[in-house]
Amino acid sequence: MSKIHITELVLRDGHQSLIATRMRTEDMLPICPQLDAVGFWSLEAWGGATFDACVRFLKEDPWERLKKLRKGLPNSQINMLLRGQNLLGYRHYSDDVVHAFVKQAANAGVDVFRIFDALNDVRNLQTSIEAVKKVKKHAIGTLSYTTSPVHDIAYFVDMAKTLENMGCDSIGIKDMAGLLTPTIAGDLVKALKSAVSLPVHMHSHATSGLASMVMLKSVENGVDIIDTCNSSFSEGASHPTTESMVAALKGTEYDTGLDLAKLQEITAYFKDVRQKYWQFESAFTGVDTRVLVNQVPGGMISNLSNQLKEQGALDKMDAVLAEIPRVREDLGYPPLVTPTSQIVGTQAVLNVMTGGRYKSITNEVKNYFLGQYGKAPSTVNAEVKKLAVGDGKVITCRPADLLEPEMAKLQAEADRIAQNDEDVLTYAMFPDIGKTFLQERNAGSLKPEALLTKEAVNTSSARYAPNEFKVTLHGETFHIKLTGSGHAGEEQRPFYVSVDGIAEEVIVETLSEVEVSGGKSTAKKKTASVTSSGRPRPHHAGCVTTAMPGTIVAVKVNVGDKVKAGDGVLVIEAMKMENEIQASKTGTVVAVHVAKGDTVTPDESLLEIQPD
Repeated sequence: MSKIHITELVLRDGHQSLIATRMRTEDMLPICPQLDAVGFWSLEAWGGATFDACVRFLKEDPWERLKKLRKGLPNSQINMLLRGQNLLGYRHYSDDVVHAFVKQAANAGVDVFRIFDALNDVRNLQTSIEAVKKVKKHAIGTLSYTTSPVHDIAYFVDMAKTLENMGCDSIGIKDMAGLLTPTIAGDLVKALKSAVSLPVHMHSHATSGLASMVMLKSVENGVDIIDTCNSSFSEGASHPTTESMVAALKGTEYDTGLDLAKLQEITAYFKDVRQKYWQFESAFTGVDTRVLVNQVPGGMISNLSNQLKEQGALDKMDAVLAEIPRVREDLGYPPLVTPTSQIVGTQAVLNVMTGGRYKSITNEVKNYFLGQYGKAPSTVNAEVKKLAVGDGKVITCRPADLLEPEMAKLQAEADRIAQNDEDVLTYAMFPDIGKTFLQERNAGSLKPEALLTKEAVNTSSARYAPNEFKVTLHGETFHIKLTGSGHAGEEQRPFYVSVDGIAEEVIVETLSEVEVSGGKSTAKKKTASVTSSGRPRPHHAGCVTTAMPGTIVAVKVNVGDKVKAGDGVLVIEAMKMENEIQASKTGTVVAVHVAKGDTVTPDESLLEIQPD
């Protein structure tokens, strides 16, 4: 048995899992010389949600990040996560775009591509593997591990054999939710090593508390490379700790040969860095054995809690986590990994927040039922499918076979804002936020989201209320922690609090607001009929609203149009998924209060229909 190799995840999956992918490039570059000197098999540093976060929140060019990391890590292999035919977006791209993206990523610095498909549909991996081999880089054919009535060891062994025949250089096990148990991990690795002649990687999140044992059993049964994360960003929704695994294997036949002293220097650096991002820490990223039931992956937990918090609905997290496995079963047990984790997760949120299962169905769920993401692993719920797409025709071919070459079209669309092919590909991955990013960059007006400091919050003259405190009432003391709130400006604003650890909802009816201007406080009487955005509140049955906050991406009707109840009238993006909002009544559109790009909330009337 040769020594065990390690892929270090601190530059990508570690901070994606624990602080919503918010680490900035400026905090990565100073430690690159030390990371480069350790001798990791590879450093995972790109792909996944990092591309999205760079453009959406950090206002960084993700291609420039990659080039800077390549320069800072001259002796290391850089590893990226690639979503097969989805690349880094949330839809399938034509084959020419896949080849263009892989070529550009390789030129910018990627050596190893960990390629997976959310449905384990190998047809969706074929072009990416071919593209990686064409540029002479390492292709990891990846098994998205999950459990269900159809996902057993034989299923994954058959998939691995297919990936070997497709030309992969190694086989990866991607246990994104931490579902593997030590015994099953050992059995799976042993079966794979017997069935294929390729090296095997193990990637397992620590959410269930089992991942370190999973790694050890994998090592004992022949795994070649394990994925771990520096302790500054490890464990919980992240991964087993690099230093701990190195120590555990030291002096054995599996010794990694890595120097613990060098790793400790890296740990000290990132511990300081992490403090900058305290505002993105979440109570839902620790060990949580409920993952063995809900199967929510590490990166999804961090982002889901952050998104619910922004919507003032963090108290709904437990209900959402309970709903996710039910939605997953309805969809034929897809593994929960991007984009299916977002598809299932967003639908679960809608099912909880709209007060009825499938009362509102996202466009992505509809497309899933139509086969546009690939073949579902198992039989889908026929009733839910009927509700979503009626008698819509389901495709049975590889979805990308229906796509015409689109690189030339994308180049034309991005012509005025793109300076090179990298910009075109940024636009291709995220047309709306990518376009905004490129326009702002060209105008020199990029501005990243603010990083708050605890000191500034504590000393600012602005009005900040404490979010954790004790209240004594009639001699009894209660520990109160604010976990979320509804939107400012509402007459009856919900506040979500934890009282001695028990989640509660408190409704605060505002009789007046206090405005602070020029150091003077003045009372302002609230206007009941209009929200803070200036849009009217829902005031009759024909008012159309949204179930959760988001951004309008399409207005499908005009004033004067006739609509039927259930017709699609608006499309909103919420939690990175598009959701069609339907007419509440049959009648005539008499008012439209929104336009494309507007940010909207549930307390607003977005358009009005005069019922027939």
